[in-house]
Amino acid sequence: MKKTGFIISALALMPLAVSTAFAADDQSQHKNLPAAESAYQAGGSPLASVEMHQDINPKAPAMSKAEFDKARQIYFERCAGCHGVLRKGATGKPLTPEKTLANGTDYLKVFIKYGSPAGMPNWGTSGELTDDEVDLMARYIQQTPPQPPEYSLKDMQASWKDIIPVAQRPTKKMNNYNIANIFSTTLRDSGEVALVDGDTKQIINIVKTGYAVHISRMSASGRYLYVIGRDAKINLIDLWMAKPDNVAEIKVGLEARSVETSKYKGFEDKIAIAGTYWPPQFVIMEGDTLKPMKIVSTRGMTVDNEYHPEPRVASIVASHFHPEFVVNAKETGKIMMVNYKDLNNLKVTTLDAAKFLHDGGFDSTGRYFLVAANASNKIAVVDTKEDKMAAIVDVGKIPHPGRGANFVHPKFGPVWSTGHLGDESISLIGTDPVKHKAQAWKVVATLKGQGGGSLFIKTHPKSKNLWVDTALNPDPKISQSVAVYDINNLDKGYEVLPIAEWAGLGEGAKRVVQPEFNKAGDEVWFSVWSAKNQESAIVVVDDKTRKLKAVIKDPRLITPTGKFNVNNTQNDIY
Repeated sequence: MKKTGFIISALALMPLAVSTAFAADDQSQHKNLPAAESAYQAGGSPLASVEMHQDINPKAPAMSKAEFDKARQIYFERCAGCHGVLRKGATGKPLTPEKTLANGTDYLKVFIKYGSPAGMPNWGTSGELTDDEVDLMARYIQQTPPQPPEYSLKDMQASWKDIIPVAQRPTKKMNNYNIANIFSTTLRDSGEVALVDGDTKQIINIVKTGYAVHISRMSASGRYLYVIGRDAKINLIDLWMAKPDNVAEIKVGLEARSVETSKYKGFEDKIAIAGTYWPPQFVIMEGDTLKPMKIVSTRGMTVDNEYHPEPRVASIVASHFHPEFVVNAKETGKIMMVNYKDLNNLKVTTLDAAKFLHDGGFDSTGRYFLVAANASNKIAVVDTKEDKMAAIVDVGKIPHPGRGANFVHPKFGPVWSTGHLGDESISLIGTDPVKHKAQAWKVVATLKGQGGGSLFIKTHPKSKNLWVDTALNPDPKISQSVAVYDINNLDKGYEVLPIAEWAGLGEGAKRVVQPEFNKAGDEVWFSVWSAKNQESAIVVVDDKTRKLKAVIKDPRLITPTGKFNVNNTQNDIY
């Protein structure tokens, strides 16, 4: 990178210039982005390896095809999570040619290398990108954004594999496992899930899946396990088999995060749905075969009445009150109540919530769904019985609840809680509009946690503890431990448990992530997550005594992250 006079002067003015040029529009949605959120949003996208057309823009700096392909890969590995597939902006600002060409290559190099006050990471000075790569990216974002291919029903049908047809599957349970206490454990970097016996703490099977499984979901009957990878591959696992394994699979797009199955009475195990990041759409499938039946696009207007070309489907849950799925479109802030009773005449009720919708869970009654609009610092509350918004609640900075945690507060009654990526707070929201009307849909209390970078919060109806991880906190002491609160004495504050230390591992990040209870509610499991080439583990803690109960180690436990207990996932217990 040449240190020209322009660059020197630009460096001196960089904080003001960058925030003015790139962060003035809606700056509050990306202001002062913490390291935890930067790490979370900048995860690699499977689109990095997808072939895309290079549209030569005569106004942009010259790039060879090799340079363009390398820059495209870097963009999808590091940038698309914030700026979007088409560079039109998501939680980050738009990086389209009409904006970037006006600034020029030298300015953009400063922006990329040094970052910005609005939250742009300092890719160059952090060592993530070399000076040559910074120059490459500065030229790339002035080119016409390449668009990945669409993914049609025909494409899905071509990928669909009915590995073991329904007629050839068991007609009864063929194993002695306590299926309700199995944990589906994501092995993020190996493209697998480990089915772990919660009773014996032994691995039942390692099942091949898509890359970086995001979630596992259970059918209403508790027989079928659905897992979806970030590469949009869905695997259907039959837990009745002598050795539970895949019975069907399909690829529903190029990048995805969410899958769910019908739970309304009379539709158990009959319908499945998956939402994709690219293309921005959701697909409805047969529940026991994954045969694709219907695709619905999410492209459209935001809650601010602006068109958005790629509203990613962030999360989906199944209603208990209607034959409906609650589909959350990230960028538009729209929540779609998708009625699957008649697929030929699909009925969709659209609710206005807030940007940018992410993940959430039900209150203790299963009627109200609370979902984080994380970049807006809000929780949207949906009444799934009446199909309408109940409230939009202001919370802390960048809420990330996972599915949240329900418990009865000694003063305020039933509450649902969330931690945050952007600050140390834990927000407790009242959820009883009947007996505690004055507290309903308000933050009734705020707890102080260890710090930002929290991904999951968890409790159980039989537990008196509230567990909070901080897996993405930049301080290893915090990311390698958890905070636990006594629900009946929250003012006492939290106790710190050194989960990673208890795991007894060698070198590695050893981030402690996602507390998950067993069926009985007397154990809480934690993943101790290190790199692919380093040892990881699962630590089991006695919930009542808060003492170490077991450490599960196995060379096959490669980068364990999410763990989903069959019973708790099936019955929305959290």
